[in-house]
Amino acid sequence: MNKPTHLDSDGKARMVNVGEKEITNRQARATVSVKLNETSFEIARENRSAKGDVITVAKLAGIQAAKKTSELIPLCHQLPLNHVEIEFEFDQSQNMIKIFSTVRCSSRTGVEMEALTACSVAALTVYDMLKAVHKDIVISDLMLLEKTGGKSGDFGRENT
Repeated sequence: MNKPTHLDSDGKARMVNVGEKEITNRQARATVSVKLNETSFEIARENRSAKGDVITVAKLAGIQAAKKTSELIPLCHQLPLNHVEIEFEFDQSQNMIKIFSTVRCSSRTGVEMEALTACSVAALTVYDMLKAVHKDIVISDLMLLEKTGGKSGDFGRENT
């Protein structure tokens, strides 16, 4: 098992020095689920929210969040992102919106946190846009689906 990289020899938090690492192409993909009631699901899907276009606003919030990850998570490095993509999948049978993010960069460290942050903030934005209609919204199953590039190699989650 790998040891945590954000701890020094005394067990105290530290920022990892990535200065000597090779610059490689990195990609990470994450997902999160937003469970709605039937009314709020239809409002989002049909773009009928009084606050505006739920999906477009959530998409922009997710992109912005990926770019701001190092400002939100103290030990994350600031990364020059090459691309952020946010996608939405509507599951009418469960009144659920699945949000997917894909983040790419060419850097010395990965973009897993940026992908996860993008999904988180996009989901929170859906909640914010629909909370006047439905406060029992459930955000769940935030997870990294895959990552490529870097010394630790590729990762892909099975059975998602």
